[in-house]
Amino acid sequence: MSVENKPVVVAVSGVKNSGKTTLITAMLPHFQRAGIQVAVIKHDGHTFSPDPPHTDTGRYMAAGAAGAAIYDGETSKVIWRKKPDMDWLITLFPQVDLILLEGGKHSRWPKLELLREGNSTQSVCDPATLLALVTNTPLRLPQVPTLPLDDPEQVAAFVVQYIKKECAP
Repeated sequence: MSVENKPVVVAVSGVKNSGKTTLITAMLPHFQRAGIQVAVIKHDGHTFSPDPPHTDTGRYMAAGAAGAAIYDGETSKVIWRKKPDMDWLITLFPQVDLILLEGGKHSRWPKLELLREGNSTQSVCDPATLLALVTNTPLRLPQVPTLPLDDPEQVAAFVVQYIKKECAP
């Protein structure tokens, strides 16, 4: 299930500590039960070390490799030393139905924006890009559906319906 043989992309956005990782993690089993294959691309606001220095791939990178890969019989990981480009990262997952971007509040991608009581008081995303507000606050935006923050099954079902609409002929 994809649009023109490309995955559907949805950003899960909001301010820091709004619950993005928690929501994505809670939705993944619902997508799996619905037969939707999902990849997640996470934005990190800090620089991180992709592999600890004591690992072989970490040592390769520290020694100047432009990239390194590690694999076993079930998984693989590729590390590139290059400025991240969201469009390029998305191309790494052509086989999935849905790519969830954790973050990307200012991106062009359609998004679910999380607003959590005690953490968020207003929307920070362009309303034209919002699929829905996912919130436990009273905030509502005209023409934007509102979903409960504490019901990942309902949010996942909303995304599944969005995928079906996007993939309809």
